[in-house]
This record gives sequence, C-alpha cells and structure tokens, in this order.
Amino acid sequence: MQADTQTSPILASVLMVSAMAIIGVIDNVVTLLADTIGLWQFHLSRSVLMFPLIVGLSLLGMGSMRPRRLGPVILRSVLITLAMLFYFASLALMPIAQALAGLFTSPIFVLLISAFAMGQRIGPWRILAVVIGFAGILCVLQPKPYEFDTQTLLPIAGGFFYALSAIITRSHCAQESTVALLAANIAMLGLAGAIGLAVLSFVPHSLPDGFVTRGIVWDMRPALIWIVVQAVGSTIAVFMLIKSYQIGETSYVAVFEYSVMIFGPLFAWVALGQTISVMQIAGIGLIAAAGALLGWRSRRAAALEEEA
Repeated sequence: MQADTQTSPILASVLMVSAMAIIGVIDNVVTLLADTIGLWQFHLSRSVLMFPLIVGLSLLGMGSMRPRRLGPVILRSVLITLAMLFYFASLALMPIAQALAGLFTSPIFVLLISAFAMGQRIGPWRILAVVIGFAGILCVLQPKPYEFDTQTLLPIAGGFFYALSAIITRSHCAQESTVALLAANIAMLGLAGAIGLAVLSFVPHSLPDGFVTRGIVWDMRPALIWIVVQAVGSTIAVFMLIKSYQIGETSYVAVFEYSVMIFGPLFAWVALGQTISVMQIAGIGLIAAAGALLGWRSRRAAALEEEA
C-alpha cells in the first residue's frame, strides 16, 4: 500500500483521521436500515454502487484493477469478506463501540498468529500490548461470566478474520495494486451478498426474520438513501486511507486508525442516542493504547533493522 517515498506524515495523519471520521459516521447507518433490508441485500447493493467508483479510482491513476497473483488475492478477499460480514452483522445487534472494539482485536490476533503459528519472536513490549488490548476489549464488551452471549463473539470473529487477511496481505499481496485488492474485496462481498440473498429468498427455511436472516426485500426505497451514503462514504474514506499509507510510514499511520473508536461512538451518542459507560470509554482508551504501543514497537524494530 505504501509508496516508496514518504513525504508528509502530517498530511498522512490528517487523511487517516478524516477517513476514520467518515467511517465512524457511515457505519452507524447500518442501525437505520437493519429493520428495512437484510445483511446480504445490503452488501450486494453496496457492492453494485461501489464498483463503478472503484473503476473511477483506477482511471484516476490510483492503480490497476488486475491482480498479479489471483490465488492470494482471492484468499485475502474471502477473509476480508468474512470479517466484514461478522462486523456488519454485529452493528445491527449491539452499539457501535462494542462492534468496533471486537473488530480492533485484529492487531492482537496478528501478533498471536505471527508468534504461535509462524514462529516469529515477540518481546515483552508486544506481550504487554496484548494484555492491555485484551483488558480494553473486556471493558468495552463487558461480558457477563454467568450469562454468556454468543453475540459478543461476532465482532471478535470479524477481528480474527481481518487479522488473517492482514497477514496474507503482507506475505503474499505486498506487490498488488491497492485498487486491485479493493476491487476484489468488493466483488467478493457482492458475491457473498448474492449467494446469501438467493439462499434466504428461495430456499425454504424456518429462520426468524432479522437483519442476518432476511431474504430479498423488493421495496428498497426506505433503505436506498442509506446504502448510497454507505457506498459513497466508504469509497471516499478508502481513497483517503490509501493515500495516507502512500505518503506516510505504515506503522505511524496505522495508529491513527484507532480514532474511529472515538468518532463512531460519539456520532452514535449524538445522533442515535447510544450511550457508553465510563468503563467502556476506558476500554477504548486501552485498546487505542495497545495499538499505539504495537505501532511504536514496529517503527522501533524497523529502525533497528535499517541501522544494522
């Protein structure tokens, strides 16, 4: 994602924070359309609207839409699709602060997978970051030991699959165009939406009606405006995100992604009346601190490698 020349860390951070502000706002609209259409129709419709915008990014010179290695790109897209399905499903079931906290377990999963599955060495600072991040997750999700709710696992599952996609990106997709990866993501999400919609609409079942289990809704007019907002907002935010990584150092810019955990819950509180407790605010701070610590250690490790 990153360009060879890193020119403006300040502009990069401004772009990333702006992107997270947009995402923090537009992800809240899932709550507004959850009673109107289903998860699968939402992703199919959103993908149809986003794809022409992604073609526009390619025409503007952001990169080719053709992947160099199709297999790894497809695998990465499947993993991100699973992550987004779990994340957006959780948005309809819980406050956005909890959904984001679960999704942002991904840096912790990346570290654990790298250590235990790939044999990479992790030091005490990164172990401390994992402990801090896990404590923050518990503060935000507030699980009840005697009343286990499987819904709390949905965004964490999203974080797990997002972490796997990040590892695949680094190991097998580093030379791919960002636009190609984005186009593949949206195409896979659209395909998943089409398959889920077809199954729920035309295969007999006895599942209760809900955001995740709803089939096709023919009258989309009440939800269409929010789908358009999501599609356009996502494309603009991703453009800013891509640009920030192109002009800034990766581990530095990545820390600013955690600002979405401020914008999302803040907008949900102001516009939708979703409340957030003092403990959850503290948990968000702990998760952001863990991310900042991981980013700092990544920069430090990179600097030591360059000196060596």
